[in-house]
Amino acid sequence: MAVKIEKKIKGYSVVTPEDKAKEAAKAAAASAPSAKAEEAPADNVIQMHERIERPEILVGSTYKIKSPLFEHALYVTINDIVLNAGTEHESRRPFEIFINSKNMDHFQWIVALTRIMSAVFRKGGDVTFLVDEMKAVFDPRGGYFKAGGVYMPSLVAEMGAIVEDHLKSIGMLHDPEMSDAQRALIAEKRRAYEDRAKKNSDVSPAGPAGDEARNEDVAVTGEGASFPPTATMCHKCSTKAVVIMDGCATCLNCGYSKCG
Repeated sequence: MAVKIEKKIKGYSVVTPEDKAKEAAKAAAASAPSAKAEEAPADNVIQMHERIERPEILVGSTYKIKSPLFEHALYVTINDIVLNAGTEHESRRPFEIFINSKNMDHFQWIVALTRIMSAVFRKGGDVTFLVDEMKAVFDPRGGYFKAGGVYMPSLVAEMGAIVEDHLKSIGMLHDPEMSDAQRALIAEKRRAYEDRAKKNSDVSPAGPAGDEARNEDVAVTGEGASFPPTATMCHKCSTKAVVIMDGCATCLNCGYSKCG
């Protein structure tokens, strides 16, 4: 095919096959980003877990909260989903939580809290962080002591304690192992206090008020815990189990002592 050149030739070069290959590579590289942009989805949300539909039947437990802040008790129900049922890998995981009460004063925030917690449970993974977050909530009006002498800084904190107990019961949380030496120390302190109480009980009740105070017996204060009624709160385990022994404040629950 003949091509007529109507302009003056100022220069020329021969196009080799290598030059054609380079131009083809540049054209392909230029078109690649646009092709990737067209293939990319509009929503780049990555689902990390498989969606699990709610079974018809769930295994659950109900816990009662009797707080001095309310006239009526609160009932906390936590339902669990059983994973890998019938196999050696069978496990229970929390799936939803409900709180019911005749008291409607805090109905609004209780419903919001339970819906958020249920959503976190359904997401799966490590949900134990809820325990620390809830137990760290303090009521500006002050907390209260529950049965057994355990101090609760708020109602939300007691709900967190219930979630903690439930996660322990299904194996998601474990209490730190207490050493044999610490167990022996606590048993020794309790025996010493009980022996002193028995000796003082043989003394005539007539006498100074201080002697009468020392003659009190160990009493069950709730939930099977046996601590003196006049015991004070331990700052380590938040239990009213601190008594004066040999001139030193000692906790009969965890063994903590100011004297070391």
